[in-house]
Amino acid sequence: CVFSPVVTAQVVSVSTMREYEKCEEALSSPLPHTAFTASSVFTSGYAPGYAKLNRRGGNTHTERERETDTHTDTKKLHLAGRWADVINFDGQGVISYRFKVKKMKIIKDVIALKFKTSESEGVILHGEGQQGDYITLELRRAKLLLQINLGSNQYGSILGHTSVTSGSLLDDHHWHSVMIERYRRNVNFTLDTHTQHFRTNGEFDHLDLDYELSFGGMPYSGKPVGGGMKNFRGCMESINYNGDNITDLARRKKLDTSSFRNLSFSCVESHSFTVFFNATSFLQLPGRANQDVVSLGFQFRTWNADGLLLFSNLDDGTLEIALDDGKVGVHFNVTQMKNTRIDISSGSVLNDGQWHAVRLVAKENSVMLTIDGDEASAIRTTTPITIKTGGTYHLGGYFLPTLAPPTQKSFQGCMQAILLDDQPADMHAVEKGIVGAFENVSLDMCAIIDRCMPNHCEHGGRCKQTWDSFSCTCDGTGYTGATCHTSVFEQSCEAYKHLGRSSDTYWIDPDGSGPLGPFKVTCNMTEDKVWTTVVNNLPAQTSVTGSSRERRTVLQLNYSASMEQVTAITTSAEHCEQHVSYGCLMSRLLNTPDGTPYTWWVGRSSEKHFYWGGSGPGIQKCSCGIDRNCTDPKYDCNCDADHKQWREDSGLLVYKDHLPVSQVAVGDTNRLGSEAKLTVGPLRCQGDRNYWNAASFTTPSSYLHFSTFQGETSADISFYFKTSAPYGVFLENLGNTDFIRLELKSPTVISFSFDVGNGPVELAVHSATPLNDDQWHRVMAERTVKEAVLQLDLNYREARPAPPQGHTRLELFSQLYVGAAGGQRGFLGCIRSLRMNGVTLDLEERAKVTPGVKPGCQGHCTSYGMYCRNGGKCVEKYNGYSCDCTATAYDGPFCTKDVGGFFEAGTLVRYNFLSETAAANQDTRFVAQPSTPQEVNLTREEVAFSFSTSNTPAILLYVSSKTQDYLALVLRQNGTLQVRYNLGGLKEPFTIDVDQRNLANGQPHTINMSRSNRTITIQLDHYPPVSYSLPEESDTQFNLVKTLFLGKVFETGVIDPALIERYNTPGFIGCLSRVQFNGVTPLKTALRNLSVPVSYQGKLVESNCGASPLTIPPMSAATDPWRLDSGAEFPFNEERVIPDGVNRNSAIIGGIIAVVIFTILCTLAFLIRYMFRHKGSYHTNESKAAEPASGESADTTIIGTDPNPETIDESKKEWFI
Repeated sequence: CVFSPVVTAQVVSVSTMREYEKCEEALSSPLPHTAFTASSVFTSGYAPGYAKLNRRGGNTHTERERETDTHTDTKKLHLAGRWADVINFDGQGVISYRFKVKKMKIIKDVIALKFKTSESEGVILHGEGQQGDYITLELRRAKLLLQINLGSNQYGSILGHTSVTSGSLLDDHHWHSVMIERYRRNVNFTLDTHTQHFRTNGEFDHLDLDYELSFGGMPYSGKPVGGGMKNFRGCMESINYNGDNITDLARRKKLDTSSFRNLSFSCVESHSFTVFFNATSFLQLPGRANQDVVSLGFQFRTWNADGLLLFSNLDDGTLEIALDDGKVGVHFNVTQMKNTRIDISSGSVLNDGQWHAVRLVAKENSVMLTIDGDEASAIRTTTPITIKTGGTYHLGGYFLPTLAPPTQKSFQGCMQAILLDDQPADMHAVEKGIVGAFENVSLDMCAIIDRCMPNHCEHGGRCKQTWDSFSCTCDGTGYTGATCHTSVFEQSCEAYKHLGRSSDTYWIDPDGSGPLGPFKVTCNMTEDKVWTTVVNNLPAQTSVTGSSRERRTVLQLNYSASMEQVTAITTSAEHCEQHVSYGCLMSRLLNTPDGTPYTWWVGRSSEKHFYWGGSGPGIQKCSCGIDRNCTDPKYDCNCDADHKQWREDSGLLVYKDHLPVSQVAVGDTNRLGSEAKLTVGPLRCQGDRNYWNAASFTTPSSYLHFSTFQGETSADISFYFKTSAPYGVFLENLGNTDFIRLELKSPTVISFSFDVGNGPVELAVHSATPLNDDQWHRVMAERTVKEAVLQLDLNYREARPAPPQGHTRLELFSQLYVGAAGGQRGFLGCIRSLRMNGVTLDLEERAKVTPGVKPGCQGHCTSYGMYCRNGGKCVEKYNGYSCDCTATAYDGPFCTKDVGGFFEAGTLVRYNFLSETAAANQDTRFVAQPSTPQEVNLTREEVAFSFSTSNTPAILLYVSSKTQDYLALVLRQNGTLQVRYNLGGLKEPFTIDVDQRNLANGQPHTINMSRSNRTITIQLDHYPPVSYSLPEESDTQFNLVKTLFLGKVFETGVIDPALIERYNTPGFIGCLSRVQFNGVTPLKTALRNLSVPVSYQGKLVESNCGASPLTIPPMSAATDPWRLDSGAEFPFNEERVIPDGVNRNSAIIGGIIAVVIFTILCTLAFLIRYMFRHKGSYHTNESKAAEPASGESADTTIIGTDPNPETIDESKKEWFI
């Protein structure tokens, strides 16, 4: 039987164990153990990541058995002369390989060697040059660190330092092979069987080294790369540098080895004896009893933050050394005359898998704890204490009953170099059963595994581990899940819109779990499109002078996202554009029509482009050249005319495969007086084809097939589906025994099943409502080495942890089938936005050539129509939906944006309720605007609007009729709201005082009012609705509705004189918004110029009335009092910065002005009373019998023709007042 001298930490198969049992008998002529420890030629390769020291397959093998577990074929001894090519490094000696010339300029390197050591720190090789180049390979914290620098410049703009780490727990005293292959800046770094490919930083290709390359440590004459670097202690074998066998040259004394005290060409074995503990282990060792000094020492390594290291029953008390939250704590509990307890701790993060040394010395009146021999870590206490040792120590666990049990019960990890009462523990005697006792320990081995190497935490997640498992911390990465695999952000602005979000700045992640990280963009949700904006750092109107065709000025543009991230946006977008502008003063642009361009720009593929905004690829023109309207028709660009005055060429670049603009090279501004001003706007892209990429499966046997899904250690699948079928397979991919499948198992159950070699696993989520409701549902499935997760509609989630041991790789070989496969029940319905590991599968393209499958899918409003608010209607589109807000008082993508207007004194909005005949005669573009037919007697009204004002009295809304019926909502002098109904039957109008609060306080207020026959319901702001009833004498019909006024009444016919006298002058001053009356939106219609029936007088400016943030300011801050710039203060706060003396003067002047104003107001009030004392309404000189032949109302005649003299006169009087 032949076995490797070292058994790895991998799982040993049953057949191997059976072969091992046959080899338990001793060989006839056992060989000394040292005969097989000189070389690595016949040892098993050890992958980095774990350490097992001299494992022999059992817990307590004898020395003879240890010998038989190594090589048994004696013929291998004859090869010893060939393969014992080993050098032992003692931590002092260094081998210097001197170059044949003083300075070496190396473009290619091949370095190979093998090493084994029990030390976690040490320089393996080092070389450097006077220009700052260097190469260093060293062990740092038991990991292999390669540092290389091919050159940096003195200004720091080129930094060539490159650092790469590989492996873990390499201080396992096993052979590890290393190979470094470099050609120019490309490097292959191989440790055992794991290879990393990387490219060095900087711009240089050669490694410039001076004099020598040293192995085993730093040269004594060299400058260290970092301070405190130790020389290597251990063995190296087969050292080869660019074809030279360094080991053979050292053996033949061709190299400088003078630093060695005693150069040895055989590997000195480690004398450490390691003990491995699990959660049920303990090791009992004898000490010296009745000693008044406790002197203990040992080394340990573990991943657990807590555990019992040592426990002993003293003659009168207990001693405990434990690991508490990564610190070593010592707890003395002495019960002599009185209870005395001493607690000290030292160290931090000692559960890092490295060896740490603990030294404890306790004697009368003194206790000292030292960690890793560092005097700075020593903790002392002078608490009086008398100690008598008990003579027995338990390490790694204590499970016996005791009056004062330890705080920790067990320990998972390894120990070595155990010193008890100043006596080293004889572990060989323990192994033979001569001294001590133990249970469930493994002697002379350390089965430690680095579960964070390789790091399964993705996207920069930080790996933490215990002895049995690892976990990932994803904070700040933008990803979530057990391995930080899944992005927490949506893939695009389109996706945010369909979550009901409005325009704002968002983080997006176009490739989900792919390599691209999340980044910020601005999302502009318009009524029918979603725009994604990525800004750059080039200031607008950047001035360029002094450039020529030979020495162009190159302007570099940096965006708020990397070029790879921007490319992901443009690739999936339906349309992209970028505005460019070139202002010129004697500066030619493209040198049209036939010259070589002076200026060009570079796109995303680093290609030069010779067309400008408004033109296209291959057309060397500007926008004016395409439209044939350049200032000089001989040229195709305005700037190419080379005029001595400012010109401009601007337009949109729309060929998205060339976008974004990354550079602009300007080449004609070096003449006297020549200058150019360049502006490159942000990149704007619209739509997301990946989000709407869909296919419809029309038959149960139809399916789409794609290439094999590659998701060995981590896989995520997400998609939307809608169906009316009760079951069906969404997708499936098979291997030999492995598989992955997602299906609708029943109308309420989604299933995710897979097998990675440990047996089938199935996760299922149960929906409370049927899923075959023909609405879109979202499915997300994820499988990693830590867990599997299935999620439905963000509401239902099922998770299953992966087994701690077993297979982890998903190995598939068949094609991926979407829709049906393997005789399973096919899927009927639509699948959309299918993404697997961040890659969107093009369902539409494959569906075009597949029978039974159609590209695209209709019916989005059934799922997303709920986002259309305030009465907006959902409109189906091929790739989504939009909200039609025409019949609402709102705007925006979801009909949630208030439409309001600021009314100045005298401003009014007038809406005429036309007859159906008149409406039919209007232009067709006005048909969408609803209207109330003429000659309708209303018994129901719905009124809703918001207002804000600081002025009273005022008429907010007035609806007139051809009779004396009317409806009015007014603000009284004291700011309270009053509703006035006059429907006939009553001597006076029916009035409702809605609230006693002053609503003219400058704050927005909302009114919702409805009437049904006699019942009137009014809701003010967020207060509960209040109901009122019309008197029994009142009529319930609103007869012959005629005109609706906002802000002020300008009407002919009979009008309530109280309205005119008390509320109509000077008119409403403030803001009205979202005005709606029985489906009519007069204010929005007036502001959008949507219909002829509406008109307005005075100045009406659109404003949001402070109800929501403005996207585009409709007016300046100086004009709109409802919009304040940040930091602006109200006028009445200005006094705070005026000195006191000025305040007193201002008060006197203000008092005088107030008296004057009061006198003027009294006079005006008297004049108004005198003028209107004989008038209850406006009059016209027309005879009431002389109605217009066309059926037009009298007010239409007034607005549409020249007003009569009396109306002009009254209007003038009112305006004068």
